Amino acid sequence: MTYDLLIKNGKTIDGQPIEIALSDGKIAKTAAVIDEESKKILDLEGKSFVSAGWIDDHVHCFEKMTLYYDFPDEIGVKKGVTSVIDAGTTGAENIHEFYDLAVQAKTNVYALANISKWGIVEQDELADLTKIKEDLIKKVLAELPDFVIGIKARMSKTVIGDNGITPLELAKKIQKDNNNLPLMVHIGSAPPELDEILAHMSKGDILTHCFNGKPNGILDQKTGKIKDFAWAAFDKGVVFDIGHGTDSFNFNVAETALKEGMKAETISTDIYIRNRENGPVYDLATTMEKLHVVGYDWTEIIEKVTAVPAATFHLDTKGRLEAGYDADLTIFTIEEGSKTLTDSNGFTREAKELIKPVKTIIGGTVYDN
Repeated sequence: MTYDLLIKNGKTIDGQPIEIALSDGKIAKTAAVIDEESKKILDLEGKSFVSAGWIDDHVHCFEKMTLYYDFPDEIGVKKGVTSVIDAGTTGAENIHEFYDLAVQAKTNVYALANISKWGIVEQDELADLTKIKEDLIKKVLAELPDFVIGIKARMSKTVIGDNGITPLELAKKIQKDNNNLPLMVHIGSAPPELDEILAHMSKGDILTHCFNGKPNGILDQKTGKIKDFAWAAFDKGVVFDIGHGTDSFNFNVAETALKEGMKAETISTDIYIRNRENGPVYDLATTMEKLHVVGYDWTEIIEKVTAVPAATFHLDTKGRLEAGYDADLTIFTIEEGSKTLTDSNGFTREAKELIKPVKTIIGGTVYDN
C-alpha cells in the first residue's frame, strides 16, 4: 500500500529508533525502519523525538466565558498538544454552544460537564444546589457522547458556599447513575476538609490540583509530611492530577511527595488565557519541565501526558504509538539550556533541560510549532 505520510528517522523518548506510517487519520504501522511507498515523507534526521500526541486533561477553553476561558488552538495545536479536556467550564445548559465552537478547532477538544448547569459563570457555581440537574446532565451525555466524557465538581470554599460535602455526594450519584463515568474533583481551601472529600472519592476518580500549597492540601505543613489520609486515597486508586493553574502547584509539595514515593498520575495545566499569557503556567511543556526539575524522568512525563490520561478518560484510540490508534503525534526536542520556572506560590527552580514541541500532527495533518 501507499501511505499518506511516513515519518522517518525519529526516536522514542527512551532513545529507540522509530518510523511511523500514517493513513486515513490513523497510525498504519510503526517499526524501527519502514521502507515502503508514501505520498509524503517527514524526515526527522534522528534529531527529534516523537510520541503519541500530548493530552492536557485539565484546561478551560470555552471562549465565550469571562472568568476562565481561552481558545483551544492557542493551548492545543500551537503548543504541541493534540487533545485538550475542558474541565467543567460549561454545564448542561451551555455545553452545546461550547461544542459548536470546539468542533471548529484543529485541536481535539473534549469536555467534562460541570455539575452546575451553567458551569463557571460565577465563582460560586455550587452555592446554589438547585443548579445541579442530573436529568440535564444525562441528556447531554446522550446527545454529545463523543464530546462530553465526564463530569467535574469544584469542591472548595469559594465555590460551594454553605453546602459542605453535598455537591460531591450529588456528583457521585450522577456518576453512578451514568455508567460510572469519569469524575474530576477540584480541591482548594476548606471547607470542605480534604479528608472528607477523599473519603467520598473512589478508585479512578481524578483529584486535580493534587500538589497545591494550601493548608487544606495533601502536605501537613507542621510535620512536613504527606497526610496519612492522602496516602490512603492514593493507595486506593484515586488519580492524582497536577492541574497546575494560577494557584495550585507548589514545588515543595511535589518534591516532598516524590521523596515519600508519591507521584502524580497525570500532568495537566489548568490553563486559561491569563495564566497562559502572564504565567505561571504558559503551556503544557513548561508544566512538564517543572515535573522534571522535581525529579520525574522524561519517559514517565511523556506517559503522563499520553497513555495515562487517555486511559483515565477512556479515549481508547489515543495515547499510544501503535497501529490502529489515531494519527495524533507530538514531535519534540529536549535540549540543554537554562530557564527559571515559577510555581503558583512564587517559588522558583532552574531547569537545565528544556522540552520544545516542533511539530504537532492531528488526524494525520502536520502543523509547525
